[in-house]
Amino acid sequence: MTTQNSPYAAFATLLASSGQPVSPAELHGLLLGRSCAGSGFDLEPWLVDATELLGSEPQDNVRQALIGLQEMVKGELSGAEVTVVLLLPGDDAPLVERAQALGLWCQGFLGGFGLTARDTALSAEAMEVLQDLAAIAQVQSALEESEDGENDYMEVMEYLRVAPLLLFAECAKPLAAAPKPSLH
Repeated sequence: MTTQNSPYAAFATLLASSGQPVSPAELHGLLLGRSCAGSGFDLEPWLVDATELLGSEPQDNVRQALIGLQEMVKGELSGAEVTVVLLLPGDDAPLVERAQALGLWCQGFLGGFGLTARDTALSAEAMEVLQDLAAIAQVQSALEESEDGENDYMEVMEYLRVAPLLLFAECAKPLAAAPKPSLH
């Protein structure tokens, strides 16, 4: 898939043409972070958070893209096969660009998770995932254009396809229903 035809490139072009200086990776991270923290899939709260990140009310075409992005994430997380497809530049984009997008994705995820997380304690494994995401967000310029850099990038991407699922499984459980009053 060429960079020009990738979903990431199309979304980046849409945002840029609308005067939105936000990366599609950061938006996707924000949405996935919110979802994994238990925000549910109601549309309006997502649009409010996205608007805050964008800095202004999105134009209709951007709003429709945000709705589509949410539908995609909802399908990924609530479908029979739970899977995550990261919205990042294609493999033919320079490694530096892909690494920067990966860092922005992690920043967005952590921001979305932080906006939504409940006051419940997280497991040690979940805390480790969040710490890993924070570390990954910081190393975006450390990857070098080399075979080792490519391998490191691919390992991080594979981790980021699985790590959010742990947080989703732990945090996005439906809240327990209140006990029904006894009729006696």
